[in-house]
Amino acid sequence: MKSGVDKLAKIGFGGGCHWCTEAVFQSLKGVEKVEQGWIASEGMYSSFSEAVIVHFYPEIIPLEILIEVHLRTHKSTSDHSMREKYRSAIYVFSVAQQNKVDSILKPLQSEFDDALITKTLPYKAFKPSEENFRDYYYKNPEKPFCENFINPKLKLLLSSYNAYTKTEELTHLSK
Repeated sequence: MKSGVDKLAKIGFGGGCHWCTEAVFQSLKGVEKVEQGWIASEGMYSSFSEAVIVHFYPEIIPLEILIEVHLRTHKSTSDHSMREKYRSAIYVFSVAQQNKVDSILKPLQSEFDDALITKTLPYKAFKPSEENFRDYYYKNPEKPFCENFINPKLKLLLSSYNAYTKTEELTHLSK
């Protein structure tokens, strides 16, 4: 990886279970760290919702790819009853980042049959998950939850985003 911390960027993603979201982003090249927990924004989005903070190298994995992966690995067009716990959001750390995210989201809408409900929201606060829940997938890949809910997302990465996937960590999926 790159040695300069100044080249590392971060962004927050929420949409589904943070075990799933964490595993998806941990499986991508250029992602240095994924913090699993709950993120709060402001106003009507000030309650904490399951999410991750992704620390990444934009020169290895562009923000556009991270956003596209996020939209395709959770129900980004479904306003289901669990949306308060699983808010479909991209949490930004600056106005400039918000403008960039919004400019990426608009053209991606044409790739979905239904309207994207994913919001671009300012990051306000983070509460990390308890240690025993962090790195859940890679500690428990054989658990039924992982096999039923996370493996299909990781198989999507391998088939659609293989150039950005840490394939050596996912070899068990092809067995």
